[in-house]
Amino acid sequence: MKKYSLKINGETHKVSVDDDTPILWVLRDTIGLTGTKFGCGRGLCGTCTIHVDGEATRSCVTAIDNLEDGAKITTIEGLSKNTSHVLQKAWIEEEVPQCGYCQSGQIMTAASLLEKNNNPDDDDIDNAMKMNLCRCGTYQRIRKAIKKAAKEL
Repeated sequence: MKKYSLKINGETHKVSVDDDTPILWVLRDTIGLTGTKFGCGRGLCGTCTIHVDGEATRSCVTAIDNLEDGAKITTIEGLSKNTSHVLQKAWIEEEVPQCGYCQSGQIMTAASLLEKNNNPDDDDIDNAMKMNLCRCGTYQRIRKAIKKAAKEL
C-alpha cells in the first residue's frame, strides 16, 4: 500500500491504497463519494467520468498512481459545492434523467465541454458526448440541456 494525498472537490484527502487502484474505487470505497458510478469498467461508457485538472477523465481505468502530484479532482458532488451547477438545473428543467444511472458522467462530460466552449453547436455537443452512453436514449434532451446551460453561462 502506498500513501497518497489527493485534492478532491477542494478538500485534501489522505489515503493508503495499492498504486494500481482505479481512482473510481478510491472515491467510492475509500473516501465515500458515491456520486461517481461504475458502468462498464473499461472506460467505454462514460458513467465514471470525473475531472482531473479540468479534463474529463474515466475514473474506472485511471489508476491512482497515474495522477500527477497535486492533481485537482472534481466529482459530481464537487461540481456545485454550495449551489446547483447550471448544468444540473438544466438537466432538471429539461427532464433529462430517466433511470439516472449515467447522469453524473453525462453532466461531468458536459461541464468539461462548456469549460472549453461556452457556445457549442450540435456537432460540438455530439463530438464531446459521443462516448457517454445512455441506455434510456435521452440524447436529444441531453443536447437541449447543454444548450440551455450554455446560455446561462
